[in-house]
Amino acid sequence: MKIISAPDYAAMSRKAANIISAQVILKPDSVLGLATGSTPVGVYRQLADWYRKGDLDFAKVRTVNLDEYCGLAPDHPQSYRFYMETNLFSQVNIQPENTHLPDGLAADPAAECVRYDHLISALGGIDLQLLGIGHNGHIGFNEPDEAFGKMTHQVQLNPMTVEANARFFTDADEVPKFAFTMGIRAIMQARKILLVVNGFDKADILKQALTGPVTPAVPGSILQLHPDVTVVADEAALAQLGQVEFL
Repeated sequence: MKIISAPDYAAMSRKAANIISAQVILKPDSVLGLATGSTPVGVYRQLADWYRKGDLDFAKVRTVNLDEYCGLAPDHPQSYRFYMETNLFSQVNIQPENTHLPDGLAADPAAECVRYDHLISALGGIDLQLLGIGHNGHIGFNEPDEAFGKMTHQVQLNPMTVEANARFFTDADEVPKFAFTMGIRAIMQARKILLVVNGFDKADILKQALTGPVTPAVPGSILQLHPDVTVVADEAALAQLGQVEFL
């Protein structure tokens, strides 16, 4: 595992975007696994800026997102499809048919989960998976549990996750209580994983995930078992890692 320290959020975003841009330059038809939430916004902003400057071409890139809220239409302002369109897809030359998320309005949740796993497999798997980590250690919407969820599945969101996401809604009661999430197996089968973390409020869970026992009680701890993980975090998020050597 490689840990890269950045002085602040802006620097963290640039360093993480550098890793993604290198992947796209080296393999123009890369399959990128993408994340949502507040942490990756700066990464997407930087990638879009480099595209506008002519440094990046997304014409052949394929993407699969980690998750989507159940019950939200793609054009709902808080759906993850809307988030991706706003923050990245509409800002670069990626082909709409090459962008994929779970269908939050799927009538048959079990069938939708199977479809999404088959899609990832048909694309040849994920070349680089971008991740954030929740305050309770979730990656995607894989919440703390008694076992790691292997495949794409529908999950009931932890109250801590609902509370954390309430800031994006006008009323906490509007936050969906269920979501589709890519499973741990698909995440761990990605050839490379890039974890971005910022802020003092993530310092404790980051330490648990990177140095504690591998346990489904801290889903992000599974990343310790992946052969190619890069963590890009600001100094605040790394504050509790003590003597770990950073790049």
